[in-house]
Amino acid sequence: MNDQAIIFLAGLDYEESLYIKKLFLELEPSKQSNFIQIYAEKRRDPVLILVCILAGFLCFAGLHRFITERVGLGIAYFFTGGFLLVGTIIDLFRYKKIARTYNIKMAARTFELLGVWKN
Repeated sequence: MNDQAIIFLAGLDYEESLYIKKLFLELEPSKQSNFIQIYAEKRRDPVLILVCILAGFLCFAGLHRFITERVGLGIAYFFTGGFLLVGTIIDLFRYKKIARTYNIKMAARTFELLGVWKN
């Protein structure tokens, strides 16, 4: 594993880093740096998700769902005021899981994009 990957993995939570390491080790060395670059651009930081949830209390409920590609839920949150703020409050406690789920999905897509998906 190269130094760039180790530095990148230091910022991930435990479950996400295990998943990324598993994918990363299956890649050819020539594609590992491409994987890191593409994934780093698609990845969402949990703090960004938290800030977007907090913005839902003030002005735009569901913004965190839009940036994690859950457009249907984002629209529902927007028009119902975050399900009358109950859904927004619940998501306030689940922001790390929301970010992790999205990031793992993006890692799998990046892996597929590089054309090496193995069943």
